[in-house]
Amino acid sequence: MFSNKADVLNLINTQMKAVLKKQSELAGDAFATNVGFDVMRQRYIEERRFWNEGGPVMAKIHDDVVESFDGASIPVRYYYPSTASCDSPLPAIEYIHGGGFVVGSIDTHDRITRMLAHETGAVVVSVDYPLSPEAKFPKALEACVAVAAYLHEHGDKHGILPNDISFAGDSGGANLSLASFLYLRDEMEDASFIKTMLLYYGMYGLKDSCGYRLYGGSWDGLDASDMEYYLDCYCADKEKDLQSPYLNCLSADLTKHVAPCYIASAEYDPLIDDSRTLHRMLQIHGMTSEYEEFKGVIHAFLHHTRMLDEAQRALDHGASFFRRQHTHYLAK
Repeated sequence: MFSNKADVLNLINTQMKAVLKKQSELAGDAFATNVGFDVMRQRYIEERRFWNEGGPVMAKIHDDVVESFDGASIPVRYYYPSTASCDSPLPAIEYIHGGGFVVGSIDTHDRITRMLAHETGAVVVSVDYPLSPEAKFPKALEACVAVAAYLHEHGDKHGILPNDISFAGDSGGANLSLASFLYLRDEMEDASFIKTMLLYYGMYGLKDSCGYRLYGGSWDGLDASDMEYYLDCYCADKEKDLQSPYLNCLSADLTKHVAPCYIASAEYDPLIDDSRTLHRMLQIHGMTSEYEEFKGVIHAFLHHTRMLDEAQRALDHGASFFRRQHTHYLAK
């Protein structure tokens, strides 16, 4: 079968090309999925270490744990921006990291979360949910929902407004962010305290698309076999799980009671049509949704603010959307 793939490495912008060159220097074939998940995780850590250097300084960073519904301990990290006041509780953003549900951690996304706290003025709570294949669907989802429920019930202990929680996430973390909201709304029957969602280049349920046919390769670890690998790791029963509205989020009820969404995509990402479709579904049903496509870049570009202007813009614009939804306080 002929692939008809686009020549992505010649289409991306100059800064994105420089990022890929740096990635190769840092960890070689950083996103290969045929080396075993232990090696994948180590390469991911090594490659991300450089991109996490520098960035905003927080007023306070605090590590803690939250108990999941099954009694397991979920590590979380609280980021308090320099604008935080000891006397004034702030909204919180629960940040759910990407990595195909298989790699990634609080540490690999540290600069993103610090920048988001700095730009929004909110407390960012980063979640170290259990990874696959050790933890199958819906374990990661349940962990993320448990953290949101905890912040709603006990946020005041952490200088957080319990009724003003938002979700943010990249890639698999964007899927988990939207899925967590839907689970709270439909299974726990209360997502009223979730005020905003910032969703960066997520997978929401398309099984084929223009983006799948044109993009994805060794440069981003997202060719067809890679995506199958991640889903095989994540799913306990693939056929059944892919029908769940908490994995295939586009099959959920998106016609009512969805928190305002900022949806960002990358121009040369095989998942771009997932974001476009989610936005269009929300838009056509009158939900608040803002969509933005960042030009000349590939999947996971948000990490690269040290070298990539589009990454900085994406975080700035998501933060701006967040602030527009929070008129009761001035973030900056």
